[in-house]
Amino acid sequence: MTPYYDSPTGRYGQQDALAQRVSLIMKRVYFKMFLAMIVSGLTAWYMASSVAVMTFFANHTWMSWVIFGAELILVMSISGGINRMSSGTATLLFYLFAIVNGAMLFPIIYAYSGVSIAKTFFITAGVFGAMSVYGYFTNRDLSRMGSILIMCLFGLIIVSLVNIFLHSSTLQWIISAVGVLIFIGLTAWDTQQVKRMAATMPQE
Repeated sequence: MTPYYDSPTGRYGQQDALAQRVSLIMKRVYFKMFLAMIVSGLTAWYMASSVAVMTFFANHTWMSWVIFGAELILVMSISGGINRMSSGTATLLFYLFAIVNGAMLFPIIYAYSGVSIAKTFFITAGVFGAMSVYGYFTNRDLSRMGSILIMCLFGLIIVSLVNIFLHSSTLQWIISAVGVLIFIGLTAWDTQQVKRMAATMPQE
């Protein structure tokens, strides 16, 4: 006789099915993130290599503010309305954000060497991967930490805007260091949130 825990409809069968569903959704999430990184990278590379684009931005510096504002609006719109959006709308907005993000980052390609950009990318990817693994496997509830970090992020954005007018190099270093710490924590929190949603919500 087949034991209960070996039955596909038993407790262990249900746990295996849940684990497979979570694994599948997490793979899809990270694959879409990978595609978005490619979109951002290609956008930044195209803009940095286009003389017409560089000339336009040099003559219209206010466009950087427009792009920055558009990025903030997209982040708030996607975060605030994700539960009410269809999968297609959410995906479209996500890749639109990737394009806008690439437009925000393209001056980095123009200002820094390829070696510096590559080193930064691999360091960032390593830290992101480590914190994603922690967020996925930790048994600690990171919900409270996530709420605090989001409030800190909004505070950081406000301080960054103020520093545009203050031009304080010391404050800029502080903003950069605090920003790194905030996003390290948010990476772990976001990973845990995605895992929880994958386990409790329909696959769509």
